[in-house]
Amino acid sequence: MKKLDLFLIKTYIGPFVLTFFITLFVLEMQFLWNYLEDMVGKGLEVYVLVELFLFASASLVSMALPLAILLSSIMTMGSLGENYELVALKSSGISVNRIMRPLFVLVLFLSGLAFYHSNYLLPVSNLKFKSLLYDIMHQRPALEFKPGVFYDGIDGYVIRIRDKDKETGELFGVQIFDHSSGEGNRRVTLADKGKMYMSGDGGALIFELNKVKSYDEIKGQSYPLAIMTMDKHTVRFDLSSFQFSRTDEDLFKDHYQMLNLSQLQTSIDSLDSKKETRLDSYSEAMKKRHLFYSDTNYTMDSLLDADTLTLLSDLSYRNKLDIYNSAINSVRSAKTYSMTIAEEMRVRQERINRHVIEWHRKFTLSVACIVLFFVGAPLGAIIRRGGLGMPVVISILIFIIYHIISMSGEKLVRQGELPGFIGMWISTLVLIPVGAFLTYKSTTDSVLLDATFYNKLVEQLARVFSPIIKLIKLLFKKKNANIADLS
Repeated sequence: MKKLDLFLIKTYIGPFVLTFFITLFVLEMQFLWNYLEDMVGKGLEVYVLVELFLFASASLVSMALPLAILLSSIMTMGSLGENYELVALKSSGISVNRIMRPLFVLVLFLSGLAFYHSNYLLPVSNLKFKSLLYDIMHQRPALEFKPGVFYDGIDGYVIRIRDKDKETGELFGVQIFDHSSGEGNRRVTLADKGKMYMSGDGGALIFELNKVKSYDEIKGQSYPLAIMTMDKHTVRFDLSSFQFSRTDEDLFKDHYQMLNLSQLQTSIDSLDSKKETRLDSYSEAMKKRHLFYSDTNYTMDSLLDADTLTLLSDLSYRNKLDIYNSAINSVRSAKTYSMTIAEEMRVRQERINRHVIEWHRKFTLSVACIVLFFVGAPLGAIIRRGGLGMPVVISILIFIIYHIISMSGEKLVRQGELPGFIGMWISTLVLIPVGAFLTYKSTTDSVLLDATFYNKLVEQLARVFSPIIKLIKLLFKKKNANIADLS
């Protein structure tokens, strides 16, 4: 490897790593904000949260990587232009194509890693992320007893405490309502004070109560209410349902986001085949049940013949009415059945479309990295600014446009308005001509990419329109003066 190539790669890697992790961090914070309510107050261990964020990061790479490549490309070429290194390289006879070559090779390598990530790592991480998120969202909130508030988080019980000593943890005015029998509030335990603690294994909550009265309603007895008074009493609550448990990941493995390329293709073919089979069965059922009866000798041609209508002329009014009602009910039944099948086909097609979207997504990430590089590198030569100022603004604007087009195309594919190829590749196809145009102009040293050209153009336009602007200001001054005189 030549020194120039090594220098350019080192110049590129620094901004790329920095922007990639900054973008990933911002996306992680957005993810945290969206799911914060589902995670707070559930007593989750730190390692569970770390595992969740680690798996979430894998799914966020599809957004962080293209943006990082775009931003680092602008920053690298902009830094070279700002420090006049780009000018020095050109004056040495090195073309822009030659300067971009090692960076392009590096981006190709990153694109290959992106495809490997999308096809092999992402399905596994999505499987673990979705199953872990499902377990967290269905995890019960942690135990929290507030004075004066009825707590019903434990199955079959309602607990209330009047007050609590924050220093010693002693409870006052403890009330325990037992609904575990399923027959209402039949047992009530009252205590003047007590203490609460967890068992050694964390599987039970224990109340040690003092000066206790227990009221127990007994059905079918001569004395239906039993009252017991105790100096001390221990109540134990099972907390096995509060412990964090993991769901079997096999329940999620058939989801389209958990499949690789070959599995997606197999699933698409299977869904298409099932859809066609269902349509064939619908067609056969309509023919047998609503078009021709099995004991009729009529054909479609004979039914369309006007003479056939004369068959009803010899029937009585009651028989005609029965035939008409039967025909109306048959049509209504056919309409309802057809509407049901249409909705079923829509759901089936939407599921197929989601698989098609994921199939194309395996490739769009890799190609987007390459296309955004050819957009960002020439733009870096335009603005000739390094750092995190102007490059960040331009990169975010370009990426927002790319992301909006991409999401709109994906939505249209999901709704069946566009084929999968067009909808998933439309954002890339829009940027390819832009990247090719900017790259061509940068290699030909066009004034289009010269910032001084635009500065001079603005100055010339200002000189041309300066007399007009002065005239307008003069007219406004005279108008204001006339209004002041009238007032």
